[in-house]
Amino acid sequence: MGDIYAMRRANGDWFAQEVNGRFHLPLFHTVHDAFMSRLRNFGMLLFKPVTFNARMLEQFDSKAGSDNIDFCMIDDPFVSLKRGQLLARAQIASLISGDKDQGV
Repeated sequence: MGDIYAMRRANGDWFAQEVNGRFHLPLFHTVHDAFMSRLRNFGMLLFKPVTFNARMLEQFDSKAGSDNIDFCMIDDPFVSLKRGQLLARAQIASLISGDKDQGV
């Protein structure tokens, strides 16, 4: 598995969408998927894809309120962001490290 991407603004803010009282941070398999999703979701226009790495995941885990954030993998950038596959933090860490046993 290659890199995974999330949407971030120049000021460091992450794009997240509220779904059922929780924040969903969409993750993408490719930069192309992230850009295509951005075209469909106007709220993402000020955000650009960045590689989501282990350091960023640790920053989320260390912040207050991080238990209210879900990560979801967007397999098809042309569907609603609410249809992403929810991932556990362990799955994300595995994807980032390149462990193929945790397939998504």
